[in-house]
Amino acid sequence: MILSVFLIIIGFAALIFGANWLVDGASALAKKHKISDLVIGLTIVAFGTSAPELVVNSIASFQGHSDIVLGNIVGSNNFNLFIILGIAGLIFPIAVQSSTVWREIPISLFVAVMLLLLGNSVLFSDVAEISRLDGIILFVSFLLFLYYVFKQMKSEPNQEISEIKMTNFKIWGLIVSGFCGLIIGGKFVVDNSITIATDLGVSEKIIGLTIIAAGTSLPELVTSVVAAMKKNSDIAIGNVIGSNIFNILLILSISSFIQPVSFNANFNLDIAILLGGTLFLFLAMFTGKKKKLDRWEAALLLGFYLVYTIYLVYKEM
Repeated sequence: MILSVFLIIIGFAALIFGANWLVDGASALAKKHKISDLVIGLTIVAFGTSAPELVVNSIASFQGHSDIVLGNIVGSNNFNLFIILGIAGLIFPIAVQSSTVWREIPISLFVAVMLLLLGNSVLFSDVAEISRLDGIILFVSFLLFLYYVFKQMKSEPNQEISEIKMTNFKIWGLIVSGFCGLIIGGKFVVDNSITIATDLGVSEKIIGLTIIAAGTSLPELVTSVVAAMKKNSDIAIGNVIGSNIFNILLILSISSFIQPVSFNANFNLDIAILLGGTLFLFLAMFTGKKKKLDRWEAALLLGFYLVYTIYLVYKEM
């Protein structure tokens, strides 16, 4: 089992480096084609931080490990919301734009409700699963969200395009290396997490919700913490909300295209916690200093997640 733990750490390192190389290479390529930093930030960087979840889930879905697929998505979203925003908010209270309060946060809440309804087959099926039809609904919703993002970007003035001095060889080297790192890292994480779950006698659901979710959320953690230290609130909260929307609409839809994802009813509690946390974030915009996640609210997010994790582990014992 020690070897499996070591290989998971290697896998997470490969995922993070792979995502960074892919973002650097893709950003350089975009800049060479005169695409603005704002567009790059809202598309390539957003995809890059979600790339570990995408690769891990694609492999897990192909191998038929539905609990890891759902555990990673729901667990990553809860980790983003409670841990990352909690830590970022403790470093520096997060001021939130009006559009984020009234649009992006409600969109992320609506997306979580979609997951709850589709998973429990309330809408289209008698089988508790995320079917390929459900995946199409999620993917179309993702395209609509991208359309909304691009409309927002068009209303933003002064989109600067920074110069890039990088050879095509280096750009494509970064992109190819990035993809290789993601694929190798994802395979290491999935295979060895399953080994550990078997050795410890715990469910794949718990492994997905905790170890894998935390590991694949490391790029978001680094991005938001650095942003908070630089007092850049837009990136700190935008990264989390955007990633939570990406995870459900894009990553779960692709996972279901590979193979329909069986829905374990035990995930209803974890999704309810995601809904509650998102609603708390929305309400926090109207308490204390308005349109700001205060330190005491960030501390509540962190404290709740700690209690929730202890409960998850206790239930398995």
